[in-house]
Amino acid sequence: MKFEEKTLNSEVVYDGKVMTVIKDDVEVSDGHKSFREVVIHNGGVVIVALKDEETILLVKQYRYPLRQVNLELPAGKLEVGEDPDEACKRELEEETGYRAKNWKSLGYINTTPGICTEKLYLYFASGLEFVGEHPDEGEIIKCYEYKLTDVFEMIKNGQISDAKTICAVTRGFCL
Repeated sequence: MKFEEKTLNSEVVYDGKVMTVIKDDVEVSDGHKSFREVVIHNGGVVIVALKDEETILLVKQYRYPLRQVNLELPAGKLEVGEDPDEACKRELEEETGYRAKNWKSLGYINTTPGICTEKLYLYFASGLEFVGEHPDEGEIIKCYEYKLTDVFEMIKNGQISDAKTICAVTRGFCL
């Protein structure tokens, strides 16, 4: 069975600061015509920051699309052409005030591959040193320390529902 699709026409529907939305007319592998709406996004980084053997850093911030405060790992979007290995260092310091001596890549995840190109690069950071946080303009964020066992419990009982956090914590500690 062939799963490829051929783009017949592509149109930019929206071009914003954070994303672009395109609508493509496609021909699917069985010859039928259809369409695809795709969000083009630069991607981002997510950091599992280990303060000590039992403690990781999480941040709370208001997530406007959800109209709620979320508890999640430090993370941020990539600027156009930015190296994820550098972006993770920038984001950790901006959101938590810490720099890490040790970094390890945990790979990446595709967040919503049915509609979006966003790829999030996951990192593990340790050997933390506090240097003072400096969030982006318009970003209201607070860093907290949590015991790893409590984080797993919050994931299990649904208190943490952020997918990138669940994926990165799982990849960082369970695999």
